[in-house]
Amino acid sequence: MQAIESFEVTYENFALKGDFHPGTSSSHALILHGAGASSRATASRSGLRPALQARGVASTSFDCIGHGDTGGQLRYSSLSSRTRQAAAVIAARNLAQPLALIGSSMGAYNAIKLTQTHQVGALILIVPGVYTPAAYDVPFGPQFSEIIRRERSWADSDAWEILAQFKGELLVIAAEHDAVIPAEIPERLLSSARQAASRQLRVVAGTDHNYLFPLLSKERPAEFDELMGLIVDCVRGGQAKPAI
Repeated sequence: MQAIESFEVTYENFALKGDFHPGTSSSHALILHGAGASSRATASRSGLRPALQARGVASTSFDCIGHGDTGGQLRYSSLSSRTRQAAAVIAARNLAQPLALIGSSMGAYNAIKLTQTHQVGALILIVPGVYTPAAYDVPFGPQFSEIIRRERSWADSDAWEILAQFKGELLVIAAEHDAVIPAEIPERLLSSARQAASRQLRVVAGTDHNYLFPLLSKERPAEFDELMGLIVDCVRGGQAKPAI
């Protein structure tokens, strides 16, 4: 097996730290991590990236500003900055399109936004968060938190309209007992994607927002294998078609 390749991508005054996990096929996914204590290491610890690699799928991931090895202060980032950071990595690493994007929590929203500017054949959205446009350009901090904590602040998100235009493969993975993401969000994401080549929602029983893949990989291996099969099929299906 080929070695993991580390890289740096310059973005404004930062060096975004990331890595590439090679696979044995042409299939490849860009993984976007969530907020809080998340980083690119989260998808490795949860078993997601090793499982992708074991199934021949390569992956690229990086630490957004304020996270992991990239470091820096979160106040120098925002939702819109995270989308631009991902675009910078796509360009610098010359990732082939159509892309397969795997976004977790906040990263799911960034993945959705990238479909507006890039050719995306597959979207895998894991415990997905979506946000009001009013929060998009606000630096992370008290003002951002105040906006998104308003009752049903996500209801007027542009995610619904963006996904209505998406024509690739869509897989939404939700946790049954998610105390962070209301159940209405993954359901509405699915129903919004009316033009998608395929769309599927999988609600994983007995899991919560922060412990979905770790629980399955450690305690329910058969279910983990089934879920990985859905993810790999989505990635390969989205990249087997002409650019969208």
